[in-house]
Amino acid sequence: MRAVLPDGAGAHPAAFCYQVNGSCPRTTHPLGIRVAIYLACAAGMLLTILGNLFVVFSVSYFKVLHTPTNFLLLSLALADMLLGLLVLPLSTVRSVESCWFFGDFLCHLHTYLDTLFCLTSLFHLCFISIDRHCAICDPLLYPSKFTARVALRCILAGWGVPAAYTAFFLYTDVLERGLSQWLEELPCVGSCQLLFNKFWGWLNFPAFFVPCVIMISLYIKIFVVASRQAQQISTLNKSLAGAARRERKAAKTLGIAVGIYLLCWLPFTVDTMVDSLLNFITPPLVFDIFIWFAYFNSACNPIIYVFSYRWFRKALKLTLSREIFSMQKSTTDLYQE
Repeated sequence: MRAVLPDGAGAHPAAFCYQVNGSCPRTTHPLGIRVAIYLACAAGMLLTILGNLFVVFSVSYFKVLHTPTNFLLLSLALADMLLGLLVLPLSTVRSVESCWFFGDFLCHLHTYLDTLFCLTSLFHLCFISIDRHCAICDPLLYPSKFTARVALRCILAGWGVPAAYTAFFLYTDVLERGLSQWLEELPCVGSCQLLFNKFWGWLNFPAFFVPCVIMISLYIKIFVVASRQAQQISTLNKSLAGAARRERKAAKTLGIAVGIYLLCWLPFTVDTMVDSLLNFITPPLVFDIFIWFAYFNSACNPIIYVFSYRWFRKALKLTLSREIFSMQKSTTDLYQE
């Protein structure tokens, strides 16, 4: 049930989100701190949106990048960009003001989009791991095994399954009727934490760790095979050796992306499960830090690409210098040394 505050509790009206019984307490910060947090969050959102927008543009525009792996990267970047565009602005206000001021409809929609984009990123990283496993461990059959059509199916699954999964929990009453002893209503008026209950805490844990175990297992095998290939590379001709090096470098880069994803999301996921056992004792500030640490992952991938992919740096240079407006630039070979 919603918490009802007793009359005459002695709290100042500004210390609550709404002037009604059962309102959430509001943590107020000095103006300078609030402005600093807003500016930091705005910078993070800008980096997330622009970085991933550039990935989407590059893969879409340059024809040499139209490969199954890069189509998955494009879809991953789209999910991260939409998170920065549609979710983070409202999350920023909720974190700084410690209240939800946008009503129940937007609360449900915000929670839906937040969960959708985050699960979509996880699914795409899992599919990319499978793609890299095929490319490194079975290079001769890879072009026929992991085609653009297969990548499209992975993209559809990567969006469709999280969309249906999240909608089931948010927009149906199946859980409320069947698992009422596990579920709790919002603790107070002015909160928007719809899915953070005991059942969700336990369900969220395997939903995160099963794909992660799959990715880690695949990358362990990838790096074992890649190390063995590196010892044999001297026997290959120059063309095949270059292709093998590119595949190994791509696998290494995407392995770093998976590692950073795990690093960013592990604290939030573990806390969600442990908190459900301890009756949600995590302080709101700490919980917010875990959430934003997870959000930060969406800004990381473009930064990783800048330092790891020559084609990404070359595409960035062509874009910033406005050379892409010249004729035939879409056919530029970004892999050429």
